[in-house]
Amino acid sequence: MRKLLLALCLPILLAACGDPGPWASDADVARVAYRDDGPPMVTLFTMVNNRSNEGAHSALMVSASQRVIFNPAGTFKHPFLAQRADLFYGITDEKVDFFIDYHARETYRVIRHDVVVTPEQAEMVLQGVEARGAVANALCTTSINTILRRVPGFEWVPRSPFPKATMRAFDKVPGVTIRRYYDDSPDDRSDIVDSPAAREGILVEYGPDPR
Repeated sequence: MRKLLLALCLPILLAACGDPGPWASDADVARVAYRDDGPPMVTLFTMVNNRSNEGAHSALMVSASQRVIFNPAGTFKHPFLAQRADLFYGITDEKVDFFIDYHARETYRVIRHDVVVTPEQAEMVLQGVEARGAVANALCTTSINTILRRVPGFEWVPRSPFPKATMRAFDKVPGVTIRRYYDDSPDDRSDIVDSPAAREGILVEYGPDPR
């Protein structure tokens, strides 16, 4: 069991344990901030291994007063997003597509669950991911579940550290929209970080984590 838990979140999403990572300034966060015109939304991304059919990673997007992606213990990088530890600001529709494209590959598929929430719920999730900080390896799903369970109306989220357990719980949410993304791109997706698509945006310079 211990080896299995340590394997979670590692194959495509290695991160240094305890490393706070980049820390964008307040000015950069404000400059790239994006608010979607749609309803408040919580989106669960689950990366599933195409060979073993096991869950490999979880990430969370929330559309509140602004839209962000919380990618705990992940390797995703983008040169034009403001990043604070495992949280990415400036998530336009194009950046959502880029995030999915980065993770979908010949070895992994991406399952997306969109759940419409109240403005109050969305803002509480946003505050939760902003307060979380860097997440250690193997705790990707656990960190997301802990944040969600503190929000009224999300008490049903399991405590399980397994990505597919949380995914299955989201399957049962009334009105959830589920999408699946497949891609035959090679397992190494570092190439797209330097692609023209990635270069479209605002260049952000990172400073040290002030906390």
